[in-house]
Amino acid sequence: MVKKAFAGLLALSMLGAVSLAGCASDKDQDASKASSAPAATASVQATAQATAKAEKVTINFMHLWPAGSSKQQNVIVNKIIDDYTKANPNVTVKQEILENEQYKSKLKVLSASNQLPDVGMTWAAGFLEPYVKGNLFATLDDGLQGKLKDKFVSGTTEAYAIGGKTYAYPLELNITPVYYNKALFAKYGLKVPGTYDEFLDVVKTLAKNNVAPIALGNKDRWTGSLWYMYLANRIGGTEPLKKAVDRSASFEEPSLIRAAKEIQQLVDLNAFNKGFNGLSNDEGKSEFMNEKAAMYMMGTWELPNFTTNPDVPKAFKDNVGFFKFPTVSGGKSDVNSWVGGPGVGLFVAQNSKVKEEAKKFVEYFVEQWGKVSVTDAGVIPATKVDTSAVQLPALYIDLLKELNNASSITLFADVQMKPSAAEAHLNMIQAIFGKAVTPEDFAKKHEEALTKAASE
Repeated sequence: MVKKAFAGLLALSMLGAVSLAGCASDKDQDASKASSAPAATASVQATAQATAKAEKVTINFMHLWPAGSSKQQNVIVNKIIDDYTKANPNVTVKQEILENEQYKSKLKVLSASNQLPDVGMTWAAGFLEPYVKGNLFATLDDGLQGKLKDKFVSGTTEAYAIGGKTYAYPLELNITPVYYNKALFAKYGLKVPGTYDEFLDVVKTLAKNNVAPIALGNKDRWTGSLWYMYLANRIGGTEPLKKAVDRSASFEEPSLIRAAKEIQQLVDLNAFNKGFNGLSNDEGKSEFMNEKAAMYMMGTWELPNFTTNPDVPKAFKDNVGFFKFPTVSGGKSDVNSWVGGPGVGLFVAQNSKVKEEAKKFVEYFVEQWGKVSVTDAGVIPATKVDTSAVQLPALYIDLLKELNNASSITLFADVQMKPSAAEAHLNMIQAIFGKAVTPEDFAKKHEEALTKAASE
């Protein structure tokens, strides 16, 4: 509007000058030009000053979606940033991209010196808590009452709330299936297991035929935790682990010890690819992607690689199916009980020098992510999506139906726990898979760590 008004005034001035030109002498015109020059210069200077007042802003954004291992997500991130900066030319978004475990490590280092990026990614519940207590994350409730009101699936933002205030916006909503290679199953006459005993038979058959039954990279530790959590759930139900974490019961509960024993039985059956405890998740996953392993357990954030990633051969994608973790005979949980929950969320640093602009960017990012993550990456967003209005791969639709039919969703154990207890849990996960501790010691170490964390 200011530019239009300025243009209109300039046009009127020019018309006036033309009408007077016939009456004025060359000398008068020269004098007029001379007198108007300072005014024009002042006007240009004023415009330049106004432009300068549209302060240049740089938002530092740290995330964990590299182009290599998370190509589809990375493409979306760059598109959102491009669109935002085009609409806001005074804003530059500078990215720092790290792999999952590197990201977590750097976040800890930066938080110790209060040097967090303006915008970054976090997980919910126990992971979030120390950052909130340290006054490192800004509250984001204003966005939930404004631009993002009623945008999220019910129950997702609550996982990022502490003391009644919200400190991050969730981007994903995940469940964790067991993906399997249909061609390898068919080659050895295997059927999708409905019970854990049937699952063990599948493992034995594959191992006997020198095929790695399960792809696992347990150097990252949380990957092995998924297997432990499902066994604890299927044996004892949803309550034992939950109560052990919230300290209303002990971790030395029989079902939690038995789950650790079952892990070691799987190791003894050669259920996992060779060297699994020394491989990263990406390295373990490659065993499945290269069809050297028949099964791979991971969250639905992995769906892009099995549905939409153009760099993954279609023949492989067509061979990927999934099944729910089987029930255990005499166990207390049904097959529709999942491990999962909200995935990563976006935070704004409390001490950011561009906090308000960072909040605007995060609100825009969440809204745009929800619109395109389904179709462009096959990722289930935490915001509401009308799936009838979009075309989705069959694998995605089937898993979305399972999410809707879930009887319960247990949040990832290391996310539930406070950081010190989570670290002990992850170390014990690697130890139990490596047979470096007994199941009883595994439970005892958890109990000690959870008790200590509760007093911190």
